[in-house]
Amino acid sequence: MRPLYYLCVLPALLATIAQAASHAYVANERDGTVAVIDTTTDEVHKLLVVHGEHGDKLQAAIADRAEKTLFVVDSVSSTVAVVDLASGKVQSRIAVGKSPEGASLSPSGKQISVCGEDDNIVNLIDVATQKVARSIPTQGKNPEHAEFSADGRWLLTSNENSNDVDIIDLGAGKSIALVPTAGHPRGIAILPNSRLAYVVQETSGGVDVIDLATHKVVKSIATGLRPAGAIASPDGRRVYVSNGGAGTVSVIDTANDAIVANVPVGKRAWNMALTHDGKKLYVANGRSDSVSVIDTVALKPIKDIEVGGLPWGVQIP
Repeated sequence: MRPLYYLCVLPALLATIAQAASHAYVANERDGTVAVIDTTTDEVHKLLVVHGEHGDKLQAAIADRAEKTLFVVDSVSSTVAVVDLASGKVQSRIAVGKSPEGASLSPSGKQISVCGEDDNIVNLIDVATQKVARSIPTQGKNPEHAEFSADGRWLLTSNENSNDVDIIDLGAGKSIALVPTAGHPRGIAILPNSRLAYVVQETSGGVDVIDLATHKVVKSIATGLRPAGAIASPDGRRVYVSNGGAGTVSVIDTANDAIVANVPVGKRAWNMALTHDGKKLYVANGRSDSVSVIDTVALKPIKDIEVGGLPWGVQIP
């Protein structure tokens, strides 16, 4: 017979392990599906069907921290589909403005930002109520991505049609600055210290580094052909940039902003996610219908995972 101590501790231990377990969520734009990858085995754990009401163009897919609910951007219907992850069923749809695309989870896990590109707004969805809590207009045109700073103070949008970045003060609930950039900004990586933001510039083939205190571009770094996504490592020492036209991921050392590696991945490398320990990077390859897994210590690809048609991006809650 096991001692009482083990009988008491075992359930808590199992709950902790379950809570620590994580998955990567990949929205397949063409298929109307979301692939759920087990980040331990790097295999597709399940495939969720989230067909749109007027056709399929799924983009960002954001799971809450508890991995109970998935919020999937459906660009065609201009909504976010709310999916119960236990059943895989769409429970409701949230109107978020015309032609939504990029979405991100706040540092607190309580809100999701969703860009309404054609309406020039960012909607903030309350994860608990599954409703839009606030809509904030952007000064720029056609916001694609909206990223939170680590302290939850700022929200930045990359505005494709006006070639600039909005800096939104979330406390004030409004955009306080508009920063011109090199051209066609896309992915945004904000360092954990919330001082610098690395913003991908698709037409210039690199990133512009924005100082959030001065609201100015302080540096530009060449990366590769048609860059699309950007993400910072948990410690802020690196920024990863996916180069869609080159089929590579550039690794920037933020101490000196030098490129330390260009890692080969699939075609049309797009939006990315990192495991919480920062040891594995998952890259959506839109034209290869796959996700590449990169070992960030060795800076080498370790696996390609078939996920579905035209994967838009990856999220790890």
